[in-house]
Amino acid sequence: MRVLVAPDKFAGTLTAVEAARAIATGWARRAPADELDLAPMSDGGPGFVDVLHATLGGDLLAVTVSGPFGAPTPATVLVVGDTAYVETAQACGLPLVVGQDPERASTVGVGELLLAAAGTGATTVVVGLGGSGTNDGGAGLLAALGATSDGVLDAGPAAFAAPTEVDLAPARERVAGLTLVVATDVDIPLTGLFGATKAFGAQRGIAEDRLVTVDGWLEGLAAATDRRTALEKGAGAGGGLGFALLCLGATREPGIALVSAAVGLAERARAADLVVTGEGAFDFSSRSGKVPYGVAEVAQEALRPCVALAGQVLVGSREMRALGVESAYSLVDLVGEERAFTDPAGSLAALAERVARTWSRG
Repeated sequence: MRVLVAPDKFAGTLTAVEAARAIATGWARRAPADELDLAPMSDGGPGFVDVLHATLGGDLLAVTVSGPFGAPTPATVLVVGDTAYVETAQACGLPLVVGQDPERASTVGVGELLLAAAGTGATTVVVGLGGSGTNDGGAGLLAALGATSDGVLDAGPAAFAAPTEVDLAPARERVAGLTLVVATDVDIPLTGLFGATKAFGAQRGIAEDRLVTVDGWLEGLAAATDRRTALEKGAGAGGGLGFALLCLGATREPGIALVSAAVGLAERARAADLVVTGEGAFDFSSRSGKVPYGVAEVAQEALRPCVALAGQVLVGSREMRALGVESAYSLVDLVGEERAFTDPAGSLAALAERVARTWSRG
């Protein structure tokens, strides 16, 4: 029996690569004759570069960029042929902002990461968005690329407040000749009721009573740059990094679709008898561009059953099947919350071994 193992990261405990290996370890204990094809996945968020490197190979370039508050921060650029891949979470991810003022967190480092990618000689740069702790509309990125303004762009939304003029020409000149692709897990606009601040500002640490104010600052940025682009799908991704990149001429693709195509997931699913996916928390939000739903869609198109392993399963059987998943299994239910966090790889392997008893024909 051939099993395709295609999980996302288990946030805070395992990367997608580690999760795939743990599932394979447990499955092999129960069904050693099964052939396991490991395809760790990403929706464009943390782990995007590692996942692509694990499958595509290529060269990893270590760089140092500015973190959200200016501190030197390590990051990597993956170069495969004439394409460079970067993930914004390395430069401005949520862990880099926790405990500090998100209203003063900047995306300057993402612009520096983009310049490093361009400096490799790549003609296409794919930017994975997701897991951002910043909410500056990508103003810092634009400043790093040379954009100028009558306001301050490189010190978070609280600093620029309401610029009336932003000149994007220098930034556009810096990326002229590059094909920019944005990989996102959400398709929200920059501002408004369903925009970056209202949808995810609280997760980034912005106080409830500050959301309207911060959203207003992004409205000002949009007015000074490009209101129409601010309404496009994905403009609000990454706290508005999507907006800045779209202003520079980038095209947007759903992150899971981009990674699926890059790793040949559809072909690998057709060659499998069963598809196994997973993530930290399997809930109905998984339908919004997340890995399990994307993997399940690929499995359905290949007419293969799909099961999910998760830290927690927070949907019922009806919702599960609406997501295209036959069955979902909870790590916490099997080993308890304490062990799930103290020994995530061993716990996930134990869960995979249990699931193999039901699904393997070996």
